[in-house]
Amino acid sequence: MGGLVLLLDLDSVAPRERAEAFHHALTDSSVPNDVFHEEPEAGIHARMNLWRVGGLDLFATRNSGFEVRRTQRHVRHHRSRPVVSVSLQPEGLHRAEVAGRRQLLGPDDICVFHELSPRVYGWSGDGASQSMMFDMDRLGVPVETVVRASLRLRASPLHDLVLDHLRGVWRDPDRLRTDPGAQALAAGTTELVRALLLSAAHAEEAAPVRSVMDDTLLTRVRAYALRHLGDRGLTPERIAAEHAISVRRLYLLLSDAGLSLEQWLITERLAKARRMLASARYDRLTVAAVAARCGFSSPSHFSRRFQAAYGMSPSEWRRHRGDGVSVDEPS
Repeated sequence: MGGLVLLLDLDSVAPRERAEAFHHALTDSSVPNDVFHEEPEAGIHARMNLWRVGGLDLFATRNSGFEVRRTQRHVRHHRSRPVVSVSLQPEGLHRAEVAGRRQLLGPDDICVFHELSPRVYGWSGDGASQSMMFDMDRLGVPVETVVRASLRLRASPLHDLVLDHLRGVWRDPDRLRTDPGAQALAAGTTELVRALLLSAAHAEEAAPVRSVMDDTLLTRVRAYALRHLGDRGLTPERIAAEHAISVRRLYLLLSDAGLSLEQWLITERLAKARRMLASARYDRLTVAAVAARCGFSSPSHFSRRFQAAYGMSPSEWRRHRGDGVSVDEPS
């Protein structure tokens, strides 16, 4: 392969032909899927690129909202050498379902699919995905192990290390394609992904590991939520999926600690906004911009909450920040 291959650019395709062109580019005849578009009439847009780096296929797409479904019927008609796809989500909040388990995936996640397992995947609005395709035989991990691992990748201590490596490969795949070390890079990447899958699939089998993971779960949940306070997509479902637990277990965990998830998130977001409004560093941001950065979708809702919590409006707090005004923490 000579270099970057532009697989699809729907801007050059007539609107009425875009759905068919998208389907053809995304799922060739040897890998059938059902594809559904969020706006099938005229709102479909997509750009797909492909690189080959040392024997690894790297596929990137940026497109409008869609969902691809691969059923057991589709699985029976796989290509002669099935692949395992390992994806990053650089843009948008993605939805996935494997083995009856739903997940929400963002930019800090790794998404893994085995071609020989049914799945659902997609997103609403504009989104982007970066996928590496690993030959199943070269990867050497059984289907059931890949599926099991895909649902609990964050249980592995290797997750962040592999995430950083994959991000590094995606920084400039066109340059890596011609590098003398491309073959070694592909082999090393394959070994890292194999290690992650085996680690995640078996990470919680040992009693000491399970005990440590259970003991630190509340701390990890709170730390994760605090890192993502500005994300309006920080839902209970996403927090639970990030930690490979059910939403019910999440609520029980917080309840045992005397916490209401929704109220705790509001309190932390308000506290973050108050700190930002008190800092000259953020003077160029409007109150509405501060609200958005702290995860509030509505400036008016933010102002009402701030007033109720601190007894003054966000603008008043910003004006009086140098006057030594004392403000109680919200209850």
